Amino acid sequence: MEVQQVIYIQDDILNKWLKEDVPYFDLTTFSLGISEQLGVMEYFTREDAVLCGSEEVARMATMLNLQVMEQFPSGTLIKAGQSFMKITGNAASLHMLWKVAQNIFDYSSGIATRTRNFVDKAHEVNPQISVVTTRKAMPGTKELTIKAVLAGGGMPHRLGLSETILIFKQHRNFFSTTDELAAKILELKSFACEKKILIEVESEQEAIQFSKMAVDGLQYDKFSAEQLAAVIPQIKAINSQLIHLAAGGINQANVQEYAATGVDAIVTTSVYFGKPIDIGVKLYNR
Repeated sequence: MEVQQVIYIQDDILNKWLKEDVPYFDLTTFSLGISEQLGVMEYFTREDAVLCGSEEVARMATMLNLQVMEQFPSGTLIKAGQSFMKITGNAASLHMLWKVAQNIFDYSSGIATRTRNFVDKAHEVNPQISVVTTRKAMPGTKELTIKAVLAGGGMPHRLGLSETILIFKQHRNFFSTTDELAAKILELKSFACEKKILIEVESEQEAIQFSKMAVDGLQYDKFSAEQLAAVIPQIKAINSQLIHLAAGGINQANVQEYAATGVDAIVTTSVYFGKPIDIGVKLYNR
């Protein structure tokens, strides 16, 4: 699926990223007297990866009056040694863009690549399963983080508190009894009729109890794969219409175990964290 323009990042955010690295001017390039010389900047990867962030870098290049000569779209599988973006213009602007763009490629392509590996592993066991990511990304990085997840073949679980009613234990603690909670959930089915209602469960007993309420799905928190494989058939016998999500501690090492349990989706944070992709840059006089 094309993800080039799926996520819209405002120009003021892109300008902010540039401004962080160039608060006033590039002292080195200016002092060397090469600012107005024409050059070419070429980005390449030193390892196989799923590319992400090229559209944002291209827009930033335009802001700096640079010309994009070659550009691969986000979501492209790039091979070690492969060049994927070439930009030309004056040396001052090329150096302003250099590291900011490299950081975008490094980190967002890292997330996209880990997501693709995660999705591929899950689909080997269950081709229909969905891989969805939490909102536990570093604050201020959500736009690129979500784009990277999409580029890798995943989906965001919840983009924020304003979508999907997801009831945690922290919410349940404000109700005196489970009957009171059940009544409120039933009320929500008409009050917020177009919204999905999910509830997180932490034990088999809770899963059975809450599956009998008017919810649309259960999120199983920190269940082992063995526990999930045992409890899901029981829950499906009670309510075959429920959505089943596994969350908590699921990573590249155990994803296939969870994918085989019968859940509809795996919720993970693990793809956000790891080694950036090793992106190289060639910058030379034209």
